[in-house]
Amino acid sequence: MARLQLDDIDWHRGEVTIRGKGGQDDVLPLPVEVGEAIVAYLRDARPASSSRAVFLTALAPIRPLSSDGVALVVRRACGRAGVSTIGPHRLRHTLATETLRAGAPMAEVAQLLRHADQATSSIYAAADVSAVAALATPWPEATDE
Repeated sequence: MARLQLDDIDWHRGEVTIRGKGGQDDVLPLPVEVGEAIVAYLRDARPASSSRAVFLTALAPIRPLSSDGVALVVRRACGRAGVSTIGPHRLRHTLATETLRAGAPMAEVAQLLRHADQATSSIYAAADVSAVAALATPWPEATDE
């Protein structure tokens, strides 16, 4: 989100272009609630600037929000919510893990995280130990003694 530009949002089509590493661009649907939140920010909270970046720092010098700035926003939101402090990377891990727990295949998790390789996504998706244990079968020579 730190790299999101005003021109990346197609308001008429309800889409947003997400620009990723290695020149990977994806056009995704823009949910109405997200669009409304962005409009409210642009109208009521975004500092005046000629920058085409959507998100700007709140304090001078006004400049596009960096990835470190996004991490700070997440940490402050945790504090306001009274929950343990986490960063954006932990949010990605949680998203991947919870999506798998809900029954989605790894291919879907990879697509959600915008990874070309499912192996990369598996790093983000922590295994649910109890779910894995339920799949395990006893060793053939094992006894209950």
